[in-house]
Parts: sequence; C-alpha cells; structure tokens
Amino acid sequence: MTRAPNASTPTKLTPNLGLKHRNTFGFDAVAEFAYEINSPEQIPAVMSEITSHKQKWRVLGGGSNVILPANLPGVTLLMNIIGQEIISSNSSSTLLAVGGGVNWHELVTWTLENDLPGLENLALIPGTVGAAPIQNIGAYGVEVSDYIDSIEAFDAKEQAFVTLQNEACRFAYRDSYFKQNPHRFIVTKVVFKLPKTWKARIHYADLAKQFSENSNPSPEDMFLAVCKIRTQKLPDPKVIGNAGSFFQNPVVPNEQYKTLIKTYPGLASYPDLPGKRKLAAGWLIDQCGFKGQRMGSVGVYENQALVLVNHGGGTAQDILGLAKCIQDKVHDKFGVSLQIEPNIF
Repeated sequence: MTRAPNASTPTKLTPNLGLKHRNTFGFDAVAEFAYEINSPEQIPAVMSEITSHKQKWRVLGGGSNVILPANLPGVTLLMNIIGQEIISSNSSSTLLAVGGGVNWHELVTWTLENDLPGLENLALIPGTVGAAPIQNIGAYGVEVSDYIDSIEAFDAKEQAFVTLQNEACRFAYRDSYFKQNPHRFIVTKVVFKLPKTWKARIHYADLAKQFSENSNPSPEDMFLAVCKIRTQKLPDPKVIGNAGSFFQNPVVPNEQYKTLIKTYPGLASYPDLPGKRKLAAGWLIDQCGFKGQRMGSVGVYENQALVLVNHGGGTAQDILGLAKCIQDKVHDKFGVSLQIEPNIF
C-alpha cells in the first residue's frame, strides 16, 4: 500500500548542529545539516531536496542505539513525530497507532495506564518507537515484533509512503527488513496489536526469580519488576554514557554449545531455534576479565559486562577500539564471534 507524497515545504535546515545531547553515549558529534521532522508531511519535500543535492542522510531518534562519529556529513533527520491513538478495538485485541518520535518507555507506561498490557517486559529500554522495530528490540523473552501489526514509513527508493504488515518486516533476532535496507526507510508510525487476553511471561531467569513466590503477577507487577532489574544492572545514560547492551547474544550450533559446556560448565545460555543455542554475551565477556575494566575514557560497566560506557570525553573511535579488544579475546577463548548491536554511523 502506498500513497502519494505531500509536497510540503521542508522544515528549517540547521547547519552544524551539536548532537552531544542527542546520543546516550554522550559523544561530541556535529551534524553538518539537520532537519527537525515533526510530521510525516514534511518528509517528501525534505527528501526531494536531499536527493537533488545528492547528500548523504540518516535518521536519528533518541540516539540510544547509535555510535556517532565527531562529524556527520550531509543531512541528519531528527525524528520528532509524536502522538498515540487507539484506532480500533474488538473482543480479541486493540490496535494502537504511535508516532515514530514517541519515547519508548513513556509509551510502555502509557499503555499500562490505559489498561493495554503486553509491552511491560520491554520497559525502560531507551530510544524511540520508530527505532524499536528497526532493531526489533527485545528483553526478558519478548520482542517488539510480537506486538506489531504494521508499520508506516517513507520509502526513499520509491519516494512514497508505504505500509508494511508484520510479515513483510522480516523480523528476526535484533534484525528487520528496515535494518537490512539502511538509508531507505523512515519509520513514521508503528501500529501495535495488543491482545485482550494477557499472560505474564516470566520464564527468563531474572523474572522467574523475582516471581518465585508469585506465579500470577499483574502487568503492573511485571512492569515494576523489569524496571527494578534493569535499574540494578544497567547504568542511567544521564549519569554515565552508554547504549545499553553493546553486543548481541551470539547464537551457535548445538554441537558447538555441547563442546563449550564440557569445558565451561557454568556457561550461561538459552534455547533458540531448533539445533541452535543462544549464549549470554555478558557471561563470555565477564569470563575474559573485562567487567569493570577501563581503557582511557571508556570502559566496561562494573555491574554488567555487556554494557560499554563513556566515562567522559570518549569518542566513537575509543569505544570501537575497546569493542575490538573484547571481540578478539572472546573469540580467542571461546571461538565465538560477538556482533556489535548499536548502529555505527
């Protein structure tokens, strides 16, 4: 489904815009040019102008899953489209349309306040709604794709707005059709399908422990538990720069897992697809001695080895250098390759 673009006048262009407060690592970064995108109608004219000048471009939401260099050439589109509304409801589910610039955690809070549970396992994940499906964010046994009905986006290749149903988004672990086609789509709206029948999903170890004496928690109980666990494990970006989990949990064949578990009986892992096993990247990094270690202005968080931090004054080059050291050591010790989760601009 497509609709013709609206020939709206582009929003104001800002040259040399500082982005230090628009990325959770807190890196000093400057956009050569920036556009504030406050409504979908602005996008066609903006993209037409970018195309005519053959400029590089990228979209930046909350900056919670990106590694920004000191200078971003071309145009940076700042996603600020807000708003949420219930567009339909029946006996089995509710469809909720949400703007791409809405803060993710604020949306999760809003859904609970309006008796629309389902997203509580994803509480406190930083970033915006528009970025969530690109990365297919997930936590504690839930992925955002479990609750997405469709996505509206501007297709830069077709120069038209498109609507992609869930199956067309090709969601996978920390992956999607949008991520596979960078610099093509600008997500403007996400339509969530929230089921009326709700059941707590507490099979992940941290939640199972939290509810060991309560097998039937409420959505609010789940929300509070997830917030408590994440707060204990993950640093607040307002206090110390970070992008949350820096590496994806690697998935290995069962044969490799069986070999590893013989040598490392404490290896933390989870079932994945048939014939495969998902390993806990944080455990692997911790076993290599990186937890709490510092390399200049950057380091590994003392309470969670999966999180890399900027102590102040660090750069993208610094954090990627540390990441390379970790990847090399984990591969040498376990024969497992770690993939960086944040997008490298």
